Amino acid sequence: MEKLSWPAKISYGVGAFGKDLVYAIVATFFTFYLTDICRISPIFVGNLFLAARLFDAINDPVMGLIVDNTRSRWGKFRPWILLGTILNAIVLAFLFFNPGLSGGQQLTYVAVTYFLWGLTYTIMDIPYWSMVPALTDDEKERNTISVIPRIFASVAWMVIGYFGLKLVTFLGNGEQAAGFARLALAISGVFVLCSLITVCFVKEHVAPQRAVNRGRTSPKEMIRILARNDQVIVVLVLSLLFNISFQLSNGFAVYYFKYAVGIQDLVSVYLLAAGLAQLCGLFGYPFLASLIGRKAVFSASALCPIVGFAFLLAGVLPGQELFRQAAVFLIGGVVNFGIGLSLGILTVMLADVVDYGEYKFGTRNESILFSTQTFVVKFAGALSGFITGAGLSFIGFVPDAVQAPGAIWGIRIIMGGIPIVLSLLYLAVFWKFYRLDGAFLAKIREVCRGGERNS
Repeated sequence: MEKLSWPAKISYGVGAFGKDLVYAIVATFFTFYLTDICRISPIFVGNLFLAARLFDAINDPVMGLIVDNTRSRWGKFRPWILLGTILNAIVLAFLFFNPGLSGGQQLTYVAVTYFLWGLTYTIMDIPYWSMVPALTDDEKERNTISVIPRIFASVAWMVIGYFGLKLVTFLGNGEQAAGFARLALAISGVFVLCSLITVCFVKEHVAPQRAVNRGRTSPKEMIRILARNDQVIVVLVLSLLFNISFQLSNGFAVYYFKYAVGIQDLVSVYLLAAGLAQLCGLFGYPFLASLIGRKAVFSASALCPIVGFAFLLAGVLPGQELFRQAAVFLIGGVVNFGIGLSLGILTVMLADVVDYGEYKFGTRNESILFSTQTFVVKFAGALSGFITGAGLSFIGFVPDAVQAPGAIWGIRIIMGGIPIVLSLLYLAVFWKFYRLDGAFLAKIREVCRGGERNS
């Protein structure tokens, strides 16, 4: 197969930078924006996120089906990436715009814009990640291509995490509502530019011996593909556990440091460390995978967050400011080095599942399989939002006030305790059920490349 050039690889990564700027501002600050700035009830926010993701249970697989059945001179991925980007950029600007409504009108506005944001993000995100297995079938190339967009995405999360609240203050001249609106508008423009670079300079390549002649995929066939591919189920469960933990810790960090620690500025230190450590994990993944193997890397990806979250659960930080910042930076680094490893390995694992599906059933259904990944990521975001909203209500959280001791312990449990449990489950599921590794994975690639398939 023709290898992807480095300009094309970088262009693909640039698209991830733009789209993850969008996802990062929503995942990191939208709950905070609604509860502390718009003064909307946390329980309403949690229920809204959950309801929107239940809608995605239908919306995302349908989009995967649409992309999988697309035939155009520009391929089946790029037209949808461009359309989804333009629509999502417009909706993002309205998502953080406060029209001055109140009561039921305000809640309706928030609900409608958030549902539309999820819908339009799906249109772009599914075809973007679906391109990975269509770009190459070389294992080393796939490891590289899978990691590059994750690196760009981590940079985007780092930018939002460290500079987000600073930019909100700067752009709004101290008025947070205006600052969020202007920041969202600026991110929308960057998003469109980044996606244009990807669409113009990246094309899918399918080796002739692996192109399977088939008609359009029906909804019934889509369900059969998902139900029969046992390793898809395993990878999606792993992705769900990982993303709930990852998004909960990122989205809840502002509450943890503002209310449990009492120093809101530490959230920028933690999220800066998170971005840098994720980059280290992503850069290190291909090397570590070749050195010690995927199973060992996966174990490390789960154990690092467990150690870091244990310190956040304990909530013990040094008294002096410099040492406190250093401790927060170190904790954020340990947690997110493991997260960076997981971001790399899960992308590669899902691409391998596409090969496994071809090996078992004789068809390649990148968009259908990756649409389930998009749904899982967004559903995990909804569950983390629901945990945040319901948890804050349950512990008696009061916005912009000194919290009671019980509420502070509740905040620590949400930030540290729940992710520890999820990380332990994540590790257990992998060791018990995942089997696309070593000799079996090599056999799958050999059979597919040779045109022979086992049904």
